[in-house]
Amino acid sequence: MGEGAHIISSDIGIGVNEKMGEALESSDNIPLLLTKSSSLERTGTVWTAVAHIVTGVIGSGVLSLPWSTAQLGWLAGPLSVILIASITLFSSFLLCNTYRHPHPELGPNRSASYLDVVHLHLGISNGRLSGLLVNISLYGFAIAFVITTAISLRTIQHSFCYHNKGSEASCESVDAYYMLLFGAVQIILSQIPNFHNIEWLSVVAAIMSFTYSFIGMGLSIAKIIEKGHAEGSIGGISTSSGTGKLWLVSQALGDISFSFPFSTILMEIQDTLKSPPPENQTMKKASVIAVTVTTFMYLSCGGAGYAAFGDNTPGNLLTGFESSKSSYWLVNFANVCIVVHLVGSYQVYCQPLFATVESWFRFNFPDSEFVNHTYILKLPLLPAFELNFLSLSFRTAYVASTVVIAMVFPYFNQILGVLGSIIFWPLTIYFPVEIYLNQSCTVAWTTKWVLLRTFSIFGFVFGLFTLTGCVKGIVTEKIG
Repeated sequence: MGEGAHIISSDIGIGVNEKMGEALESSDNIPLLLTKSSSLERTGTVWTAVAHIVTGVIGSGVLSLPWSTAQLGWLAGPLSVILIASITLFSSFLLCNTYRHPHPELGPNRSASYLDVVHLHLGISNGRLSGLLVNISLYGFAIAFVITTAISLRTIQHSFCYHNKGSEASCESVDAYYMLLFGAVQIILSQIPNFHNIEWLSVVAAIMSFTYSFIGMGLSIAKIIEKGHAEGSIGGISTSSGTGKLWLVSQALGDISFSFPFSTILMEIQDTLKSPPPENQTMKKASVIAVTVTTFMYLSCGGAGYAAFGDNTPGNLLTGFESSKSSYWLVNFANVCIVVHLVGSYQVYCQPLFATVESWFRFNFPDSEFVNHTYILKLPLLPAFELNFLSLSFRTAYVASTVVIAMVFPYFNQILGVLGSIIFWPLTIYFPVEIYLNQSCTVAWTTKWVLLRTFSIFGFVFGLFTLTGCVKGIVTEKIG
């Protein structure tokens, strides 16, 4: 999944009250791109699927790709993007064939979500494990949103400061203040009982994502033209030791792996497609187109940013232009787009987890007034507002915890890398491979079985390598 973060933009319609009796085993309480009842007519096409994937994948994580390219260099950087894109595409092909069961095209049973398909093929224990990993990733995304928003607000403040006082001015600021401001806004927004029919949010997120991505790319190209040459080298940024370079490479690969996967939303997208043609065929075409478009965007943005800054490539591309006097308004506009995107995306990612936890409490404590009673609050000049003490306390504590962790570990690239490492192997490789082997009844030690197992083992080693490097990076930054 890309923030996402790599930031994923989703359309979620989860009613907390409707989930009360399904809290333990419901497969609907996960990050859905499109929650759609099986009784509704499926009208999706290859192009609507492409739009949903691209919207779900391209996010502010794209701004970290120039830094990743700078660590890897002109050769390994683009090759790594293409490799991870290929892994993501292959994984999506495996999942596409498991939407229907037992036959990939004619099977009568459909899996409407990622947890559905894991639960069906691998049992309830693996279903709960995948649900845990998904919810961990949701919590991690929330932390990343806090950090990224603070960086954008700080960049806006610095840009105005440099514009008014000159590039040599001292324009220091503390990210913690911006994080607290963002947290205060999210505490208020989090009291919204649930989201219904918020497709508009996906449209806004898509517009914002493409806007700041193209602005970052355009500013980089303008800087290259102004210099008259491209920066960078084949081996990337040099370090004082080989070990230091190895850790930076692992962090860069973690950032890239954060920016691609969309496995957790693939089933929801496929469940919107009309048939004929078979849904798996349509979804494979959509995946090829979407991954191609995304890869082109990532290569362009990563390459342009690295060519513009070389060894001085910042962790977040737009921060490299904060002292620019000629384009300060464009930089500020791009950062405003990021803030608007993330204010909504924070709720999009948190509401499913809110629904899951609160449904569990209501299922297990049906007689508790604290858990179940809703009060009607009427404030002057405002419409009546429903207030529940469980929602108020849990959601406030949740938002506060993400802000506190972001303040303690405000490391943009390393946090994205950790999220990418946690998600990439289990959700993008391991579960899709196991589900496919189960549905296809592949015999052990056949060529297909050995290749898929090798693919999974490679993904595990890759994920462990990137996770170790990113955690090392966080520890190093904290100690430093």
